[in-house]
Amino acid sequence: MKVTAEDFGVLLLRVPMGLLLMGHGAQKLFGWFGGGGPDKTGEMMTALGYPEGKLVALAAGLGELGSGAGIALGAATPLSSAGLVATMTNAVVSAHLPQGLWAQHGGFEYPLVLGVAATALAVHGPGTFSVDAALGCERKGLAVGLGALTLGLVAAAAVLALRRENDEDIEGAQ
Repeated sequence: MKVTAEDFGVLLLRVPMGLLLMGHGAQKLFGWFGGGGPDKTGEMMTALGYPEGKLVALAAGLGELGSGAGIALGAATPLSSAGLVATMTNAVVSAHLPQGLWAQHGGFEYPLVLGVAATALAVHGPGTFSVDAALGCERKGLAVGLGALTLGLVAAAAVLALRRENDEDIEGAQ
């Protein structure tokens, strides 16, 4: 087995990105790392217009924890990347877009970078030091990356559609 600089480069991308995403999931699920846990995160999700805020908070936390673990390990990489794209798209649209681009103003810079990096990872593949490579099931290439991006955006659109319906219900009740 020949190990290349690319193998180390993609490992350096995958592991911190995946672990940080897992941390965001743990904030939502368990209240770790200064997070609100399911109750406070659920209140935030309800305020953002999602129905059943606590359930959405749990789903978002599980999505971040699972996608983060998959990315860190290089396991089911296209699916893990799609999960990250879905959660980050929801974060951009529901919470960060009104604040503009830059993170210091609460903008969408960070989730945008994570979503793009996840798509790039699906295109490149997880590399030699990954569960996918160890199991011989590594998938990569432009079609795989575009598939992961599309799946993530479709999943995000489905969840955001619930939010829009809820927004209309809120407006109609006023």
